[in-house]
Amino acid sequence: MTVFTTNAKWTEKFQFEATGSSGHAILVDGDGQIASSPMELVLAALCGCTGYDVVSILQKKREPFTALEVTAKAEKAPRPPRVYTDIELLYRVRGRVSRKAVEDAVRLSEEKYCSVSAMLSKTAKIALRIELDEE
Repeated sequence: MTVFTTNAKWTEKFQFEATGSSGHAILVDGDGQIASSPMELVLAALCGCTGYDVVSILQKKREPFTALEVTAKAEKAPRPPRVYTDIELLYRVRGRVSRKAVEDAVRLSEEKYCSVSAMLSKTAKIALRIELDEE
């Protein structure tokens, strides 16, 4: 089992400098005034995680895509803890790719590979949409 460590040091107000095992630092702002809030970062992690999977799978299938953009739109519970309850992921793929290849890649990410999606699916219904642009 691999162990990961992240540290968040308070800098001022509701702001923290977080550094993970990779050594990369990011600014986190509890109220989202000057940096991303923790919950925004969770959605960013979801987009990045599933996007990584889709790129990897499409490359392995030798699908000629030229761009991928993943957008998350989410709703939170009305009372604390205000977890995400509904998330819609939109995958915009550009290039001459087959719809089936993209659908398969997105499905594999959601069902098998994306650990962020696996965690969030415990509290949120995750819906998926795909838009293809053949340039």
